[in-house]
Amino acid sequence: MADTLSSWIEKFLEYIRYQRNASEHTVRNYASDLEQFYSFLTTAPDGSQRPAPDLDLIDNITVREFLGALYQKSNKKSSVARKLATLRSFMKFLAGQGAIRANPARIVSSPKLESRLPDYMTIDAVANLVESPDIGTDLGKRDRAILELLYGAGLRVGELVGLDLGDISLSEGLVRVVGKGRKERIVPFGRRASEAIESYLHARSNLMRAGKAPSKADGAPAEAVFLSFRGTRLTSRSVGNLVDRYVGHLSQKLKVHPHTLRHTFATHLLGAGADLRAIQELLGHESLSTTQKYTHVSVDHLVRVYQTCHPRARKKAEK
Repeated sequence: MADTLSSWIEKFLEYIRYQRNASEHTVRNYASDLEQFYSFLTTAPDGSQRPAPDLDLIDNITVREFLGALYQKSNKKSSVARKLATLRSFMKFLAGQGAIRANPARIVSSPKLESRLPDYMTIDAVANLVESPDIGTDLGKRDRAILELLYGAGLRVGELVGLDLGDISLSEGLVRVVGKGRKERIVPFGRRASEAIESYLHARSNLMRAGKAPSKADGAPAEAVFLSFRGTRLTSRSVGNLVDRYVGHLSQKLKVHPHTLRHTFATHLLGAGADLRAIQELLGHESLSTTQKYTHVSVDHLVRVYQTCHPRARKKAEK
């Protein structure tokens, strides 16, 4: 008899991929979470394997036990919350398909997450980072264009590596982005980003010749904007590595990742007086509440400035 749970997991992943139009990144996360849940259910306390339980035997207690096992393995609250959200979506799908009577994960409380303000960089710090690549080399030109676009347009790293040549208009200073849920948006970028991209595009053909020519057959279409030194489409991990490398070259040691540049983009716009709803559109946030976290960053900065600069706010000097 086929493993019913395993087959339903496959059906669910196909559903979110083809009917919900989820990104491959999202599908991979769902698959990883459900694989972990499946392993929990099919591994006995002594480490031996056991058959997957019938679907109607998976209840809210089972889900809580799974979350407890995650905590025992020192998973962060944010990771546990994500896995619970995955189970809720999966079991909602099962209930909708009539495979179970109700969604047992719906009544399991999500862990209370700490409110964490996004990291961002000062104007001087981000300028030092963006201008650090050696633009005398082809890869340096590429890296400069990447950093300019991450900060200049506030792109997610997955959006950046997914760009094709037809998505960028240098004459208009616009880039078409496919964001979460495969939703498209148009984002402007500034003169410096435009100049960096134009310079890189002249060098891009050298990267194509350096490796094998990209083709649709090997998963690296010829229209990909950002290429590796092998001539293939650059990956999100590669962008993370190059950001780490340039941060390491800075005199001021900072904790920066590609998403920090997106946070910095939004924070600097808000600080300069940009409308919150405009920032929401630029970032591609579905909900304004997601964008509102940047108001807390701005207020926090204002409080620090006040406490540092206002004479009635300063602490008395120690005698």
